[in-house]
Amino acid sequence: MFNPLNLLPVSIFSKQDKTNLGFASATLRAPLGLYILNSGLGKFGADKETAEGLQDMAATGIPALDEFDPETFAKTLAASETALAAALLLPFVPNRLAGLGLATFGAGLLTMYFGNDQMTEDDGIRPSHDGLSLSKDAWLVAIGAALMALPRK
Repeated sequence: MFNPLNLLPVSIFSKQDKTNLGFASATLRAPLGLYILNSGLGKFGADKETAEGLQDMAATGIPALDEFDPETFAKTLAASETALAAALLLPFVPNRLAGLGLATFGAGLLTMYFGNDQMTEDDGIRPSHDGLSLSKDAWLVAIGAALMALPRK
């Protein structure tokens, strides 16, 4: 007997589509996860002068961070970056959760960019020579948004 419900697709994604989405997710997550992991692990051994520099730079975007002890701040930042990297590198962490963490982290970095007048040109948007290294953090926000937009597995 003919059953028209058997003709309806079970899912809008085929097996090949799901494979392609897994590859897209991995290509977004792995390089950033490794880069952030390297950065986070490097901050665990920060000396007092480096810790003060990290804190001063972060305080340009979020002034309340100036109240922390510099060495505690550096260790907390290192742990946060390492945790974010782990979320990006571990495949069982959902894309939306990893993307949310990445976008939030990138937005925090962009507060330093927009909070420091020397980082932008006179228009307040385009990066100055000093701001080029921070302006790239907009990519972190964009990749985080892309990860959140990927369909669920």
